[in-house]
Amino acid sequence: MDNTIRVACLGAGYFSQFHFDAWERIEAVELVGIANRNIEKARQTGYPAFSDLGHMLEATTPDLLDIITPPETHLGAIKAALEHGVTAIICQKPFCTSLDEARTAVSLAADKGVPLIVHENFRFQPWYREMARALAAGDIGDVHQLTFRLRTGDGQGPDAYLSRQPYFQKMERFLVHETAVHWIDTFRFLLGDIQAVYADLRKMNPVIAGEDAGYIIFDFDHGVRAIFDGNRHLDHASENTRTTLGEALLEGTTGTITLAGNGALYLRSFGETATRTLLEPKDWRGFAGDCVFALQRHVVEGLLERRPFENTAADYLRVIEVEEAIYRSASEGRKQGV
Repeated sequence: MDNTIRVACLGAGYFSQFHFDAWERIEAVELVGIANRNIEKARQTGYPAFSDLGHMLEATTPDLLDIITPPETHLGAIKAALEHGVTAIICQKPFCTSLDEARTAVSLAADKGVPLIVHENFRFQPWYREMARALAAGDIGDVHQLTFRLRTGDGQGPDAYLSRQPYFQKMERFLVHETAVHWIDTFRFLLGDIQAVYADLRKMNPVIAGEDAGYIIFDFDHGVRAIFDGNRHLDHASENTRTTLGEALLEGTTGTITLAGNGALYLRSFGETATRTLLEPKDWRGFAGDCVFALQRHVVEGLLERRPFENTAADYLRVIEVEEAIYRSASEGRKQGV
């Protein structure tokens, strides 16, 4: 691979716009083709358009395939990319349709020596990167608890989700599989591996198939805990509720870090009322703090500079294992080890 990485994308749905915009801003990347089963959507991107993945891979010979399609397409697309000699693959989440399928994908990529990265971008949001810096610096002492309150405000009524991602209504596993999975990964990024989970999930909107609210408690080493409190019906104080999707508190023995809905971070020292700003609010380009760009740039730099990758699919298997434990806990009404 030289200093230019040829990227082809599979999928031209709603979220793909953020991928395309990010690729266009990375100097070392040449975007060579877009494949989508509805070729008109691919043509609207202005890039070489294809209706068939295999045809695109043959015609464009990309170094990297970016898979931006639903889980049922992932394993087949990964197999096709490996057969056509790509040197790296990025795949959107939720990753594959099952843990067994995800393990197969990881094994196939490992056999070929091809990096397989899950496009789990929330840990790349600037507020979580700053939280990680503050933790490493000891800004809040010994951590006791991290709480995130998901309040997207888009889940009410019969038209919930139809304007942007209508398939949400039909997902039998929704709040955790589609949304809370972001915080499974982010909590692991900030606090380390998860030891056990307890979940109480519920469906509040009768028009959808899956759960859309609930509580999840995560156990970590040394008694540290995290709480995910999710409700897609309610909102939070933000002009754009999709910037952070909610609010967070990271609490320790010497201080507390607060994440506001506009992406600002504030540090309050223990025993004080005044706060210090760790991250100013900003009108970020792209999605949620431009995290799509940050993840894709991370992969490009890893390839060109031979750096290790975050969110390898092999490591992401642990996220899927935790997700499965959450659903078992909700079903059985008891804590589950992971």
